[in-house]
Parts: sequence; structure tokens; C-alpha cells
Amino acid sequence: MAMTDTIFAHPSIAHTRVDRRRLLFHRVGKSAYSVLRGVIVIGICFLILHPVVSRIMISFMTEQDLFDQTVIYIPRQFTLENYATVWRAMNFAVPFFNSLRLTLLVSLFQVVACALIGYGFARFDFPGKRIWFGLVIFTLIVPPQTIMIPLFLHFRFFDVLGLFRLVSGQRGINLLDSIWPFVLMSATGMGMKSGLYIYIVRQFYRSVPRELEEAAYIDGAGVLKTFTMVMLPSGVPAFVTIFLFSFVWQWTDTFYSNLFLRNLLTLPRALNSLPLVISQQMYGEIGTLATMPPAMASMYTNVGSLMLVAPLVILYVVFQRYFVESVERSGMVG
Repeated sequence: MAMTDTIFAHPSIAHTRVDRRRLLFHRVGKSAYSVLRGVIVIGICFLILHPVVSRIMISFMTEQDLFDQTVIYIPRQFTLENYATVWRAMNFAVPFFNSLRLTLLVSLFQVVACALIGYGFARFDFPGKRIWFGLVIFTLIVPPQTIMIPLFLHFRFFDVLGLFRLVSGQRGINLLDSIWPFVLMSATGMGMKSGLYIYIVRQFYRSVPRELEEAAYIDGAGVLKTFTMVMLPSGVPAFVTIFLFSFVWQWTDTFYSNLFLRNLLTLPRALNSLPLVISQQMYGEIGTLATMPPAMASMYTNVGSLMLVAPLVILYVVFQRYFVESVERSGMVG
């Protein structure tokens, strides 16, 4: 009897050992996956944060700490003189308000134009709708350098259907070195990254139930009133996202600013010439043997970059909730 019990007990014991081994392998694999995931996340965070942290630390260094090989990241003496030097060299207030005025106008016009166009693609059917939307997406992959010369000539001799030339006999109006090229491009849905903004609005409104519009139509509202009273308030998260994207890209833009502007100084343009200006102020006029060391020039450029980016960080912190909500909702419909 005891021998029989022992014989029948062996399969159960073997099965229990197999389960324990599987459980052990599962726990080890899960722990290894958690460790690997943590290492990857820490590595990505390091790659992203290391340049930012190093720039911030270098911006507070004195010239002695900058050239001291024993100083790593944390300066021995913190100083704000670098920020004061960059502020004076850039005459910061002037390009700051120039950039703020230009960026706000462009961003607002981008929001209005792309909201109307994106809503039209999301809700209305018209001949060639897919072709037109394909052309909108195509604008995202066309490098702006390919249309640089046509854009320059278009706004150098700006004319609408040849009316100005017909009336005055001149080739057109010179809109260069003004904000008009930016305003006209943004208001007509051809501004910087407008194709992306139109796509965001279209995807957002495709996720909105049509019953909202149908209820407004039943109550006697027209298309325009339905859009302004019903659909426009519901699209605030998407519009905030467009405003943020447009603000960031226009705030840091150098391509269109250098193409259209000559005398109007913006922050990115002032930052490009910052080392040269400081070198002239600190080491004399160009042509002398004294020049700024590359490390010093890089440090001042880093300081200027931080001063350029600071308003964008504040703006994102303020509107972060709307940005996340828009990304979630616009991604609901493929």
C-alpha cells in the first residue's frame, strides 16, 4: 500500500517541480525585463537631459571655471555676468518684442486659417476632396528651399492677378523687410507647417460626433453658426496645439526670417551674430589679432539659446493640459 502511494506520488512531485521552475523563470524574466526597461529609460533621459543640463551649468561659469579642467558641470563660482553680457550684446528687448509681435500674429492667423480648412476637409464633401487633401499633405514633404526663389520674387514684386501693374504700370509692391509675407502666407493656409496643422484639425473633428452638428441644424442654425457656436468651442484643445506648434516654429525660425527680413531683427537672427558682436565689444574691431576663444563663443551662444528657449518652456507649461488632450483626441481616428 505504501509502495503504491509512493508510485502515484511521483508524477505530482515532478509536476510541482516543473511549475516551480516555470514560476522561477517567469519571475527572473520579468525582473530582467524591468531592469532592461529601466536602463533604456534612464539612457534616453540622459541623452535628452545631458545637453540641456550641461548648457545650463556652463552658462553660470566664469571664464576661469570654463578653462579649468578640474571643473566638471558644477562651477566653483556661480555668476550671472554671462547673461548680462548677452543681454547687452543682443539688445535683448528689441529683438524679443519684434519676435513676439511677429510670432503672435503668425500663430493667430495659422489657427484661424487651418481651423477653417481642416473643418472643411473633415465635414464637407466636394469634388477632388482627396486630391486637395493629398496636396496639403504633399506640402509637408516639400523642402522650403525648393521654393525659396519663387517666394522671394513673389513678395518682392507682389501683385494680385496683375491688378497693381494694370493700374500703376509698375511690376508690383515690395513687401520684403516687413511682416506682410508672414501674415499673407499664414492667413491663406500656406504658412510654415500649415499642412500639419490642417491635418491635426481634420483628425480632431473626425473624432467629434456628427450628432452635435445635426442637433444644431435641427434647431435652425446654419453652417457658419454651427461652426462658431458648437464646433469651434469643442476644438479648443486642437487650436491650442496648433498655436503652440506655430509659436515654437516661428519663434525659432531663421529660414523665412533671413529670406524676407533685412532690417527687422528677431531673436534667432540676433543669436546668429551674437559671438561676432561680443567679440567686437570685448576684443576690439574686426581686423585686430585679438579674437574670442571658441570656448567663450560657444558659452555665449549657449546662454543666448537658453534665453531664447525660456519663453517657450513657460508657454508649454501653461498650456500642457490642452496639448495632451488634443494629441489623445486627434489620434483616435486614423
